[in-house]
Amino acid sequence: MNKTIIKKPMVLALGLALAAGVAHAAPAPKKGKGTPVEAKKFIAQTEEKFDKLGNDANKAAWVAQNFITDDTEALTAYFGEQQLDASGQAALESRRFNGVKLADDEARKIKLLQLTLMLPDPKERQAYADANAKLNGAYGKAKYCPTPDNCKALGELEKTLATSRDPKVLLDAWNGWHMQSPSYKKLYTDYVELSNKGAREMGYADTGALWRSGYDMKPEEFSAEMERIWQQVKPLYDSLHTYARYKLRETYGPDQVPMTGPIPAHLFGNMWSQSWENIYPLLMPATGASKFDLTNVLEEKKTSAKEMVQYGERFYTSLGMPKLPESFYQRSLLEKPRDRDVVCHASAWQLDGKDDVRIKMCIRPTEEEFAVIHHELGHIYYDLAYKNQSNLFRTGANDGFHEAIGDTIALSITPSYLKKVGLMNENPDPNADIGVLLKRALAKVAFLPFGYSVDKWRWDVYSGKTKPADYDKSWWQLREQYMGVKRPLPMLADGFDAGAKYHVAADVPYARYFLAHLLQFQFHRALCKEAGYTGPLHQCSIYGSEKAGKKLWTMLEMGTSKPWPEALKAATGEDRIDGQALLDYFAPLKVWLDEQNKQLAAKAK
Repeated sequence: MNKTIIKKPMVLALGLALAAGVAHAAPAPKKGKGTPVEAKKFIAQTEEKFDKLGNDANKAAWVAQNFITDDTEALTAYFGEQQLDASGQAALESRRFNGVKLADDEARKIKLLQLTLMLPDPKERQAYADANAKLNGAYGKAKYCPTPDNCKALGELEKTLATSRDPKVLLDAWNGWHMQSPSYKKLYTDYVELSNKGAREMGYADTGALWRSGYDMKPEEFSAEMERIWQQVKPLYDSLHTYARYKLRETYGPDQVPMTGPIPAHLFGNMWSQSWENIYPLLMPATGASKFDLTNVLEEKKTSAKEMVQYGERFYTSLGMPKLPESFYQRSLLEKPRDRDVVCHASAWQLDGKDDVRIKMCIRPTEEEFAVIHHELGHIYYDLAYKNQSNLFRTGANDGFHEAIGDTIALSITPSYLKKVGLMNENPDPNADIGVLLKRALAKVAFLPFGYSVDKWRWDVYSGKTKPADYDKSWWQLREQYMGVKRPLPMLADGFDAGAKYHVAADVPYARYFLAHLLQFQFHRALCKEAGYTGPLHQCSIYGSEKAGKKLWTMLEMGTSKPWPEALKAATGEDRIDGQALLDYFAPLKVWLDEQNKQLAAKAK
């Protein structure tokens, strides 16, 4: 459920920190302090260039993902390098205007241009680019081979963790994958060194400080905010973790699951223990689980891929938002072609900065993909809302917002919504709420400490607090402290378990996902209130509320033209990310979990 793969340079700088990855020598920037007139001209020229390069890069990437050949990959690399080179050059040139008295929007654009790293030495830029490509390649090619003729890729190992209930099989799959990342640990440490050098060149203490500077506050203030929010939601996670311990102990026995202390990481149904939906059958309530199956309904109706998308479109238009451009259905890829391979992973695309929006997804009529479509259209409508902003302001208020919008809408896929659109006939069992909430918490709540600790680990790596020899020690200290999860086997002598996660190997910042998991509930609470809803938050659907839609659209139109607290306030009336909305949503589940934990504790004695 990704946003557009190729985006304008400023966003790439915030997201992938690749602006240094070009081998060409950048022309020397002009000397001396710039003037306000020069700044205005520089910004206009830069945005015009970014528009052209971004459109070319987006179109090349679209073709490459829909027609996978060596040639299309080469075209993507060519246009991507041009885009990234322009980003680095603009970042260096923009420093001439630091401290110059500018209009607020111009000063913001200068600041946004500098949220990148840059290595002036062409050899170092080449080494950085090569390291990033090799890390991506090493991760993508990694396989666990128990025997020379039996090699398993990550997807197969993930399936084993999701479906097996044999602890030995689970441990073998978990360990098999985590044995692969030490092979590229040295490459990663070299990459960190070059990345830090590029960040310091732009005036940041290190790459972690650069990342944290992208949130309209000082790096140390952002770190404090992350910890504050985590502490706010931690009691709910603790109740869920305690309940999961009791149920896993019932399944696997006391030899596998201790009564106290961290739980072995291989038992959560996920390679990184970041999402626990796959163990829902082990944790589901004895009574009160919903029997409604949306997948069966969609299959019985023989719902086509286009019809699946139209359900989602009608949700957004019910909020008063415009219909999708006609070209959307002409140019999107909604089904897997029979004549070629394509990248089927769902993604949303904005190709020209205006109305050429598309999704790429090999749609099947399932409950999961019904929700994914609503999510991807959240990206699309965000793109359409801020299309009239200038180039540097055409993105989310911060990198968590884009992911949060579609998930906010997906929270409104409730029984009342499904009844209104003709996908559910019977009234839902009022006792089924706990099962629905528990399943959602295993995805949303279980993720929170993981989403936080990934970048907390990296901030320490980039700052030098965590040395390469201590990568695993620090990684597992954080996993135990925040998640209550431990390594199921002794640590390797020169291990790199963090590198077993794609976003670490590929150097993709992760705080955005933590923020998105909180923002979606905050948006949902505010929009439900705007719609006049007064019942339990988890039962609310804003479907059909143009009043709520107008509130949301006002925020979406802003893009990143204002600091994100102002955008948040436009939609919610609040200027801080607040975990209370998530706690309100799961309040009935918290009561149930605490009662279950009391009963299970008494039974265990």
